[in-house]
Amino acid sequence: LHEPMFNLLSNLSLVDICFTSTTVPKMLWNIQTQSRVITYEGCITQMHFFLLFAGLDNFLLTVMAYDRFVAICHPLHYMVIMNPRLCGLLVLVSWITSALHSLLESIMVLRLSFCPDLEIPHFFCELNQMVQLACSDTFLNNMVMYFGAVLLGGGPFVCILYSYSKIVSSICRMPSAQRKYKAFSTCVSHLSVVSFFYGTGVGVYLSSAVTQSSDSSATASVMYTVVTPMLNPVVYGIKT
Repeated sequence: LHEPMFNLLSNLSLVDICFTSTTVPKMLWNIQTQSRVITYEGCITQMHFFLLFAGLDNFLLTVMAYDRFVAICHPLHYMVIMNPRLCGLLVLVSWITSALHSLLESIMVLRLSFCPDLEIPHFFCELNQMVQLACSDTFLNNMVMYFGAVLLGGGPFVCILYSYSKIVSSICRMPSAQRKYKAFSTCVSHLSVVSFFYGTGVGVYLSSAVTQSSDSSATASVMYTVVTPMLNPVVYGIKT
């Protein structure tokens, strides 16, 4: 249980619990009370912590991809490279980077002005929806939001793709089929979780861009805010 992967899994589990806690309790309360009201302060707080834990999910999956890369491509040096100090540093950098990004986005939204009675066509306060509903100029917000999405969303995804390209290349060079199967089986859980996370996330924004329907966007958002974090412990639990 002191191996690097299990330490990373414990962090991922904590982040998944916090990630769902930002939206699900409020959603269930709204269903129970038949009231969809949320205060301005509550909306900003929900948006801030949603961005924080979504970013952490993204970064931790990238660190776990690097862990699998080292385990398969450099097995003899695995415990030397993935030492507790490096693992702790990678997790700490993930927390700091995600916290700074969510803080920046929250401050950018605070500078916007909104109408007194505002209706958000979603089941939680999503950053994109908040910016679209602002009454003031949102050019700077859009620039920061898109730059953050490319840098902090696309960057880790490229790192994951690069790690798995090296892993596939290393597996293909293995002489025996048994060794190939054993090496690939260590990546199945992580690859499944990455597919769920990025697949549902991309699906949400594609559906909202194509249909322009708030109902379809909200339904698709349930997949990556509720279903995906719920499946993560199931996937890794079966594997363990």
